[in-house]
Amino acid sequence: MDAEQTTTTEAPIPKYSLDAEQEKKEILRHYRSLLKALRPKLKKGDKEMVRTAFEMSADAHKTMRRKSGEPYILHPLAVAMICVEEIGLGVRSTICALLHDTVEDTDITLEDVEREFGSEIAKIVDGLTKISNVIDTNTSQQAENFKKILLTLTDDPRVILIKLADRLHNMRTLDFMKKEKQLKIASETIWVYAPLAHRMGLYNIKTELEDLSMKYMEPEGYKEIAKKLAETKRERSRYINEFIRPIKEKLEAQHFNFEIYGRPKSIHSIWNKIKKKGVSFDEVYDLFAIRIILNSSPENEKSDCWKVYSMITDEYNPSPERLRDWLSNPKSNGYEALHTTVMGPGGKWVEVQIRTKRMNEIAEKGLAAHFKYKEGSTDEDRFDKWFGQIREVLAQEDTDSVNFLQDFKTSFLAEEIYVYTPKGEVKMLPTGSTALDFAFAIHSAIGSKCIGAKVHHKLVPISHKLRSGDQIEIITSNKQKPSEDWLNIVVTAKARNKIKDALREEKRTVADDGKYALQRKLEGMGAAYSPGNIDEVVNFYKLNSHLDLFYKIATKGIDLKELKDFHVLGDRLEMPKPKTIFTEVNVDQHHNKPANKKDSELIIFGESSDKIVYQLAKCCNPIPGDTVFGFVSTGKGLIIHRTSCPNAAQLLANYGHRVVKTKWAKNKEISFLTGLKIIGLDDVGVIHKITNIISGDLKINIAGLTIESGEGIFEGTIKVFVHDKEELEELVDRLKQLNGIQSVDRFDTEEIV
Repeated sequence: MDAEQTTTTEAPIPKYSLDAEQEKKEILRHYRSLLKALRPKLKKGDKEMVRTAFEMSADAHKTMRRKSGEPYILHPLAVAMICVEEIGLGVRSTICALLHDTVEDTDITLEDVEREFGSEIAKIVDGLTKISNVIDTNTSQQAENFKKILLTLTDDPRVILIKLADRLHNMRTLDFMKKEKQLKIASETIWVYAPLAHRMGLYNIKTELEDLSMKYMEPEGYKEIAKKLAETKRERSRYINEFIRPIKEKLEAQHFNFEIYGRPKSIHSIWNKIKKKGVSFDEVYDLFAIRIILNSSPENEKSDCWKVYSMITDEYNPSPERLRDWLSNPKSNGYEALHTTVMGPGGKWVEVQIRTKRMNEIAEKGLAAHFKYKEGSTDEDRFDKWFGQIREVLAQEDTDSVNFLQDFKTSFLAEEIYVYTPKGEVKMLPTGSTALDFAFAIHSAIGSKCIGAKVHHKLVPISHKLRSGDQIEIITSNKQKPSEDWLNIVVTAKARNKIKDALREEKRTVADDGKYALQRKLEGMGAAYSPGNIDEVVNFYKLNSHLDLFYKIATKGIDLKELKDFHVLGDRLEMPKPKTIFTEVNVDQHHNKPANKKDSELIIFGESSDKIVYQLAKCCNPIPGDTVFGFVSTGKGLIIHRTSCPNAAQLLANYGHRVVKTKWAKNKEISFLTGLKIIGLDDVGVIHKITNIISGDLKINIAGLTIESGEGIFEGTIKVFVHDKEELEELVDRLKQLNGIQSVDRFDTEEIV
């Protein structure tokens, strides 16, 4: 067995070219491979049903081609293969995967599917059709439609599993799409699908989706890490073998039946570490993890894992704060394992994951394997509770879908913590939850009256962030009621919805006074108190609803004396046409900076080389040479973001229809403000050396320089004007070559003013 098992997502995809006869053979070859993979699961009559589904799909798609030029039927076959081999689904899911695009793209109807295969399969295909109407369209309704997907998830999780297989195959073949389509699909994948795969327990699929998204969103970072991983593979293998040898001997001496191997961390997780910790590739200590998989009987699983943990920590010193015990408290997606980080040979930290064969299958096949092992058990487990919580949130009628999607991510796709009630009952909450979230998790009435909490018998405020293992007692008061600022304290969707409900109710009670005040005012003017007239007043004050209007009147937020300028025609109210309306629109808002005339020559949009006025996003400060996209924002016009911007995934995933294809034009006349953070040893003359390189050698203008030093280390920020990315990279390289400089990094998210 190899010391290191690797997965790669970098294989180049050849452009498709086969004649009709070869095509037929290719399709049949894929179909036979699918049947072979399904063989262990086939019961009497199943093979015929799969064949019928294949023929139905092949016939329906016969005139269709994918962007690569290959026959379309190869896509459903590939999706079905992922369902069987990588997710572990069975015959019914295979049939649904083969048919997943037929109702959407061909003449086949849902009734045809139901007549041929029954209502269960028709229902799943219907769910898949609804999703494809959702996610792959350019409408602004993406988040609203995502809500519908989640309803199908709680109905039949296979819908989501097949959709994940579909998305994985699309990501594997994304090379053939246009650049802007690649960006949109990749960002949607990282924003919604990768976290969903993780939550379903499909770690391999989640990892591949993250890596493939990064390949298109941050191609340079991706290629650099992939190249370095390839270059260091031999040396890593040697180290893994050295690390494994003594452990292997101990396990064999104790007669364990096991597998042990090293596995590289994903490119995306290495990239995250580099960014979050501000380290270089060489400083990321856990480039790989050692995995030990035991063949244990169900009753010995936990004790065997702990025995192996003991052997490892006898051999190598563990880092106590890096022990993760998911044996006693499995994750809500079913994941069970023991993770520890130990000091290996040569002073390197190494992560070791210990799990059994059953746990490993659940870790790789997620939900499908989870249900296989659960058959016959009636216990409501963590998965069922998770679905129950989703159902509860989906039942809430909330109009703002983009907020819903954000809430869903923080509530249901985040890692979770385990906390306890005073009686020892365990509650699962997403990371980042507060005492107030916990109060609402117990009961809405307790949440609404919460004034504080005790964590391990110590008094804490409602905003106190909880940690795994905390035991919490909630303190309530009948005088307490939810306030607006509570929405900034909670992260769970349940708490947020209950707070919003309470605020709306409170608002309605207050608004009643405003309603009567408006009624008296209108009748005094001789106008009717009618919905049409109220709409006129709502529009006049630029509010969103009748409720907002009544509330503003009641709280003296607006003065009804302003209605004296309205005209009353019969009993109808007509808004005055104020002159001020025209002065509110600032036509020259994009031309208030002297550089903007030249700015507009920097970027070319679409196929025609139209030059358009734009702004550069403050959150990521793009400069020429960065991979960028244009985003049409309401009120601010076109804003240019880097694809690696912290906000990029959310913007592209939720508002794909507002994205404009963008590339830089060559223009050396204009300089762009950007910033660098520099850390090093506080040596005599170091500032002189830095400024000498910037101003003297490279003739770059410095806009600002701040240096703070203490205890022999200095930290500095330098703001400079550069023409493009190449110039910035040359500056970074030159600064890094100075003696005593530890790191030079570009500002990623700080606003450069």
